[in-house]
Amino acid sequence: MQTLLLVLALMLGTQARALAYEGHGIETLSPEQLKKFAPPALDSRLSAAVQSALDLRSPGGGMLSPDGKKLFFSWSVTGTWQVWRLDGPNRFPVQMTGGEDRTAIVGVVPDGKSIVVSRDHHGEENPGIYLQSAEGGRLVEVVHKLKVRAEFQFVTDDGQWLYYVANDVKPDSFYLYRYSLRDKSTERVFAQDGVWSVADYRNASELLLEKATGNLAREYYLYDVRAKALTPLFGQGETQEYSAQFAAQPGGLLVLTNKFSDFRRLYRWKGGQFMGLSPEMPKDVAGFAIDRARSRIYYEVNDRGYHKIEVLDARSFRPQRLTAFPRADLVLLGAVSRNGRFANFSVETGTAPRTSYVLDWSTRRLTQWVVPSVPEAELSAFVGPKLEYYPARDRTKIPMFVRRPKGCSAPDEKGKMSAGKLCPVVVHFHGGPESQTLPGFSATWQLFNDQGFVVVEPNVRGSDGYGRAWLDSDNGPKRLDVVTDIEDCATYVKTAWAVNGVAPRIGVMGWSYGGYSTLYAMTRFAGAYDAGVALVGMGSLKTFLKNTAPYRRKLRAAEYGDPEKDAEALDKLSPLSYLDKVKDPLLIIQGANDPRVPAGEAIQIFEAMRKRELAAELIIFGDEGHGASKRENKVFELGHALRFFEKHLAGAAAK
Repeated sequence: MQTLLLVLALMLGTQARALAYEGHGIETLSPEQLKKFAPPALDSRLSAAVQSALDLRSPGGGMLSPDGKKLFFSWSVTGTWQVWRLDGPNRFPVQMTGGEDRTAIVGVVPDGKSIVVSRDHHGEENPGIYLQSAEGGRLVEVVHKLKVRAEFQFVTDDGQWLYYVANDVKPDSFYLYRYSLRDKSTERVFAQDGVWSVADYRNASELLLEKATGNLAREYYLYDVRAKALTPLFGQGETQEYSAQFAAQPGGLLVLTNKFSDFRRLYRWKGGQFMGLSPEMPKDVAGFAIDRARSRIYYEVNDRGYHKIEVLDARSFRPQRLTAFPRADLVLLGAVSRNGRFANFSVETGTAPRTSYVLDWSTRRLTQWVVPSVPEAELSAFVGPKLEYYPARDRTKIPMFVRRPKGCSAPDEKGKMSAGKLCPVVVHFHGGPESQTLPGFSATWQLFNDQGFVVVEPNVRGSDGYGRAWLDSDNGPKRLDVVTDIEDCATYVKTAWAVNGVAPRIGVMGWSYGGYSTLYAMTRFAGAYDAGVALVGMGSLKTFLKNTAPYRRKLRAAEYGDPEKDAEALDKLSPLSYLDKVKDPLLIIQGANDPRVPAGEAIQIFEAMRKRELAAELIIFGDEGHGASKRENKVFELGHALRFFEKHLAGAAAK
């Protein structure tokens, strides 16, 4: 009886700790907490190494002016993402926006005289929308309200209206507005509860609306602005993934879905019927776009993480020959000019930063526009990712990209380890969880390689890019069946990569869901990894779902589980439930303004560990949200992660 009472007391104590904080945002933290957990000073050696890595960068894909003579793009060269302009291929870039707040290009007005930008404060993810002259100058506010998230949708072809959605009425719902570029007035166009957005528009009064009902699940509707009539098309009452745009043919749509096969395929839809456009293949179509002129359809094929572009004529659906790109692991579509003549692409390899190209369909000439920054770097010495696999306990092959520094012991074709140096390993789990690690360039992982770490990036079950069964295998309570992929990675590395019977020391890290994976690895699978760095990760799925931003709550519950119906599974899937198992040191890094994963998640894990006198460190950035975006904070974030792993992996191995 006494034992039972003790168990109940411990359970109630854990539950009380899990419910100890409320809400999200910097207002949930005291000045004392912000001061106490501010990032400590960093060793100059590590600071210099991170600074050099952050100088290896390339701009975002960007958007072209209607005449194809200007390219607007976002770039972090100042330390914070701002908007820049190129007035021709390889011209000197002109900085359009500045300051400390992250700013991004989101649209170009049809006449090319103005651009639309989005600006957020301190990572709160409540951005405002602004207009700016294409030549530069001050920003003109369209909308920016405290604690309101505004998202740009489109500008009508006549340049009269700018459409956006905002959750200004209810924090969990987005209504549709339009702003007059002529008289600066704003009117509400559509007001129904739900997470709504505009998927496409035929004209100013015929809109294709999208309603998010889950992480990936979507419903589609046709909305007549004049008649205020909403007509359901597909997705209603389903949990299927859809992405749609208007086709060139009247009454038709282009739809990307995995409803009818294991892999996403592009279809044309009319009158309720789906007809295949892309070939049926064991590869995902990662995304698609049709130009505003409705002349060409572009779609990306994802082959185990490697991306390429295919093009179809929008009316005949015949394949179009695409000009050959330089050798690349990733070819990604940026944006297409309104008349369809110019298309912007990003090209990337595993050993060189992303480069932007513009294709002129009238001449079929491919021109490089942007040269990435690689100061004091010898790209020939960089380490590229290699696709490998490890076995899960049920013998499922889990793909992983591995980056090994030269000189480190590596397996040969038969799996036998070479006689090289036994290097420590850092396993990085991606966010999402419906994301995917791609084999592109990474200055971050090159930094880790330069410091002597082998970097492993698994695409565990639940990752995108490997078919619907793989993607959905971790939904809700099913996660309990596959979350063991986290532990199995460590088990494989320790056995298969041992040299002369000595296993490498292994660390684990990740951002967002990767931060959660790290916390779970260090608690539920305590002892599998020798040290962990959890960045903006969830300590309890229950408190996370309760306190994340309201518009995200329902969508995330569809992924992780219902807080009431799946309460038992959520407890079993929460790192906070396994603190009594922890054996090894943990560093937790968090942004105070994070609306996705509240800072309370980090604090409750840290405080619970310290009460048990476990080795834990906590860093909170007072001016960041879901991960560090400012250069100074990125230096602290990556520098302290390296410092921690050097101490507990490389340093411990040396002893």
